[in-house]
Amino acid sequence: MTKFTDMNLDLKVLKAVAETGYDTPTPIQAGAIAPALEGRDVLGIAQTGTGKTAAFTLPMITLLGRGRARARMPRSLVLAPTRELAAQVAENFDTYAKYTKLSKALLIGGTSFKDQDKIIDKGVDVLIATPGRLLDHLERGKLILTDVKVMVVDEADRMLDMGFIPDIEEIFKRTPFTRQTLFFSATMAPEIERITNTFLSNPAKIEVARAATTNTNIKQGVVMFKGSDKRKEPSEKRALLRNLIDAEGEACTNAIIFCNRKSDVDIVSKSLNKYGYNAAPIHGDLDQSHRTKTLDKFRDNELRILVASDVAARGLDIPAVTHVFNFDVPSHAEDYVHRIGRTGRAGRSGTAIMICVPRDEKNLEDVERLVKETIPRLDGPTQAAPANGDKPAAEDKPKRTRNRRKKDDDAAAAKPAEQPAPPAPDEKPKAEERPKQDRNRGGRGRGRNDPDVVGMGDETPAFIAKSFAERAKV
Repeated sequence: MTKFTDMNLDLKVLKAVAETGYDTPTPIQAGAIAPALEGRDVLGIAQTGTGKTAAFTLPMITLLGRGRARARMPRSLVLAPTRELAAQVAENFDTYAKYTKLSKALLIGGTSFKDQDKIIDKGVDVLIATPGRLLDHLERGKLILTDVKVMVVDEADRMLDMGFIPDIEEIFKRTPFTRQTLFFSATMAPEIERITNTFLSNPAKIEVARAATTNTNIKQGVVMFKGSDKRKEPSEKRALLRNLIDAEGEACTNAIIFCNRKSDVDIVSKSLNKYGYNAAPIHGDLDQSHRTKTLDKFRDNELRILVASDVAARGLDIPAVTHVFNFDVPSHAEDYVHRIGRTGRAGRSGTAIMICVPRDEKNLEDVERLVKETIPRLDGPTQAAPANGDKPAAEDKPKRTRNRRKKDDDAAAAKPAEQPAPPAPDEKPKAEERPKQDRNRGGRGRGRNDPDVVGMGDETPAFIAKSFAERAKV
């Protein structure tokens, strides 16, 4: 069996790897490190959670052992689709390069341009960035990529999903033709294949698992759910989620819940906290510092449940996640592979449970077609209602509709009305008992030629009936 010590890695890198507790590379690492050290382009295809980050970080540190970075001219470049994945790559670099003198810079959104410029001006060996922020620096004239010797594109298919392919092509054009390129992804879409054919030269292709396969360590299941009616379905679905979490019992030490929409991430997180679950949201609209703090709490077991959009589905290395709950069936089938890949990592077992409502059945078919297996149907908890007798939230209560008001009005009309007693002969009717006048006959709607006088009652004062001329003589 191949070990890290059998590879031509730098001794300082091997020392750092040994301190992490690993001595045997994963299949993707065993297949990619050797050709990368030889200077060849590499195309790595492997399911998420198999160690792709170390597969390019370890040889890159070894290759950059000699040489010195110049101001604004990084010697290597790593592109990642999300801030979290870029930050994770930076953490891996710090771990494996701690015995070297290599420097790095992390260029992601949500942080100061000024602080990033200061680091770049000193010169860095490794530049880790998201495409958007990297292009911002390039357009401002703060970066030059002509000295890049190793370029890495991580999660290439996610780049395609997020619309970064034109940016990737633009960045490639700014790097030297002699660079070494490493591509890593869990799936290979046709567009990605076109990019690799254009920018990679005779790459060593390492495919340790069929593209879009799921980890066999993960126990999968889907609950087919239909709400009692359209208005109540969202709250009933959240209640079902809570019951599914409770049904897992102590086995669910922590979990990531994925939603398709950012708004649902906030709603589900707020609902879970309302019912006593320790949960927090993470999605692209949150400030970067807030997202980082939330992830740190989740890693440190201060937070049990992370409610996330697909921003957290790719590349986050949180080894001990026991459960993944898909509150929604992902609209892109490939995202299912990456979502459930957050559990069952590094040889551990995991559980992935999904909720499917009737409108998502088409997406479920796409997922099963992609992974080429039928996801087992589960019998959900028998009662999809608020747990522990809790009353539903105010927003979950059905609204009073026009039909209900009409029904109440009809009931009132069916009830016989009480007739008021007639007034005495000499008694005048009270003001509130007098019949209301027809609004169409008076006020602004009255015609100019209408001879009727309205509102005077039966006893008109005598002085009003007199003409102006007669009143002048008095």
